[in-house]
Amino acid sequence: MNPSKMNLSARLLLKLAPWRTAPTWRVAFSGGLDSTVLLHLLAQLAKKHSLPELKAIHIHHGLQAAADAWPGHCQSVCDALGVPLQVIRVQVLPGASLERAAREARYGAFVEATETNELLLTAQHRDDQAETLLFRLLRGAGVRGLSAIPPQRPLGRGFLLRPLLEVARAELEAYAAEHQLSWIEDPSNADQQFSRNYLRQQIFPALTQRWPQAVATIARSAAHLSEAQGLLADLAEMDLAQAATVSEFDWLGVPSLEMAALEKLSAARQRNALSHWLAPLTRLPDSDHWSGWADLRDAAMDARPIWRLADGELQRANGRIWWLSGHWLSLPEPAALWPDPSAALRLPDNGQLTLSGIIPEGALSVRYRQGGEVMYLPGRGHRDLKRLLNESGLPLFARGRLPLLYCNEQLLAVANLRGLDGSAGGNCLLLWQPAINDQGLS
Repeated sequence: MNPSKMNLSARLLLKLAPWRTAPTWRVAFSGGLDSTVLLHLLAQLAKKHSLPELKAIHIHHGLQAAADAWPGHCQSVCDALGVPLQVIRVQVLPGASLERAAREARYGAFVEATETNELLLTAQHRDDQAETLLFRLLRGAGVRGLSAIPPQRPLGRGFLLRPLLEVARAELEAYAAEHQLSWIEDPSNADQQFSRNYLRQQIFPALTQRWPQAVATIARSAAHLSEAQGLLADLAEMDLAQAATVSEFDWLGVPSLEMAALEKLSAARQRNALSHWLAPLTRLPDSDHWSGWADLRDAAMDARPIWRLADGELQRANGRIWWLSGHWLSLPEPAALWPDPSAALRLPDNGQLTLSGIIPEGALSVRYRQGGEVMYLPGRGHRDLKRLLNESGLPLFARGRLPLLYCNEQLLAVANLRGLDGSAGGNCLLLWQPAINDQGLS
């Protein structure tokens, strides 16, 4: 049967067919019209079909006094439908965009609440899709942004699905009226200082008066752009496969790419590949800030260029670019004693050390570079540590976090660097496992 001829309930069931093995379906339930219809549809389907466990989750932002009554409303709706409800209170951080801050807080809570392989369902619809495309178009977004709202994506340990993206808001209103549903009207939806409200209340009525199918055609354009973005992603994967070569310092756990492979690409393909690579790591820069990539790429060979982005920075070293974030952007805590070298030593915010072989006699401690260190090497005598590190090729950004093992006051070993790690004397071996940095935001 043609899906367009099916009723809303049947279309939803068809859309959810690939996800029926998920352990749980969680509905993001604001209490508004859209999520109320979605929850009601799913609760009715669960009475007739064998579906995963259905739960609802309400995020309380606490941004307005009226919102204090919403958890109670949502609880009464869920009680009537026999659906368990989880209410999570979040703190919205102040910033330039209240809408964006609230969204980030909301999705952060969704990530925390979604267990392994669970499905979170949200109720964005076709009108939302059209509004998003036009909003981003006015902000000068590229193909990725104009793809608008994706129908599905990974979310923490589970997945996010938007099964109503092809459904018009008018159809949801008709369903709510037919089933006599009640829902919350958010007072902030009337405030036209918010860009989306202005588009919804001023721009789209004018568009649809002149072009009645405007919402449907704009949403269709978003689907075309999403397909185009998929092709660009495929191209990026091909280009990144050439740049994601093995580095002798992969043990640092820092994402990196080979510069030479990137420089063979056109400027547009460089930006496309880097956008794809950076997307799970940071919020992407707008077009005006991509000059930072050109400055990093074209800097002199002996320079130390840095391109700072929203959630970290790119540095260039050893013919590669390296993505640094989290603890890599700061120095570790000061040195620590190693009272029991037969056991691993956990370094504050810097991973852990193990020492194998013959344990040296004396007081062992772990320190970090201060400058001026000298190390004795069998057959080479005393050597300046700075020169030894230059010979090793270790990227400069890693040298401040590289553990140094001292016995009494003598520099005995430098972790992980062949010939400096204690192995030259054949007695011991100092191994460092850097801290695993959470590189992903999605």
